[in-house]
Amino acid sequence: MHKWKKAGILLSLLSVAEAGSSAYFYKRTMKRGMASTERTMKMAGTDWSQYEDLLKERKEKFLARPREDVSIRSRDGLRLRGTYIPNGDEKKIVICFHGYTSQGMSDYIGLSDYYLRHGFSMLLPDARAHGRSEGTYIGFGCLDRYDALCWIRWMIHKAGDDAEILLHGTSMGGATVLMATGLELPAQVKGIISDCGFTSAKEVFTHVLHSMYHLPAFPMIQIASMVNRKKAGYGLDDCNSAREVRKATVPALLIHGSGDTFVPCSMCDRIYESYACENKKKLIVEGVAHAESYYKDPAAYEAALDAFIGGIIK
Repeated sequence: MHKWKKAGILLSLLSVAEAGSSAYFYKRTMKRGMASTERTMKMAGTDWSQYEDLLKERKEKFLARPREDVSIRSRDGLRLRGTYIPNGDEKKIVICFHGYTSQGMSDYIGLSDYYLRHGFSMLLPDARAHGRSEGTYIGFGCLDRYDALCWIRWMIHKAGDDAEILLHGTSMGGATVLMATGLELPAQVKGIISDCGFTSAKEVFTHVLHSMYHLPAFPMIQIASMVNRKKAGYGLDDCNSAREVRKATVPALLIHGSGDTFVPCSMCDRIYESYACENKKKLIVEGVAHAESYYKDPAAYEAALDAFIGGIIK
């Protein structure tokens, strides 16, 4: 009996330790202010220092353009903010969705040159719980897809019913635009571009725990998922891009680096295979890290954009 009592105490202590680890993991990954940009960049493993000169040059040009601070209300009442950069006749628009712990004006400094040269106006929202937008809990595409729909409607109201809209997302933003294809999108949305988008928060964090920290996902992910469902309204696998795209009706271009250790390229392959719309293309850039494809091979990236966009927007 004494042995069983000791075993019970030990199990209780282990349960407390696991719960504590899960709470720590949850706070560091799902809550605003605790999820760190520096930590994310370290986990992603991309060496951005090699592109400093290019980014500095593009940033100066980008910030010199006229722009408007804009905002909307999300369906759950959050004030979401973004930046609108008008260009040309303002009928061709790309809405750009940034990655985890980033913000609208950061992730598209490089690509802004391409879109502005090709006559696109740009709308760059800050995701909920990021940048200047309100919110405590990060959406990981699951909540952000509905915010994307709100931004699309706002853009149509501003540009008119004859607007032609692209959705371009990077990493978490890629998951956002992929998950948005499972919704009923307005006809003005002509296509989506996902660069290193993931399947679900659960699968990404499971991969990170295994590959980078050599830790088991169970029960940490399961507890974090239960807590998130209670606090943020969704579980970590409630939304999965590979499932949502089975309902897709808009054309898609999927881009990924084969050397991505943060969001494995295999996720891109699964999403591509599941994508319901027959008008779909895929670009895999060999040996490239997370979100690095455009910078490592801009010629291939822009050629893929030209071919894709040329087939859906006049």
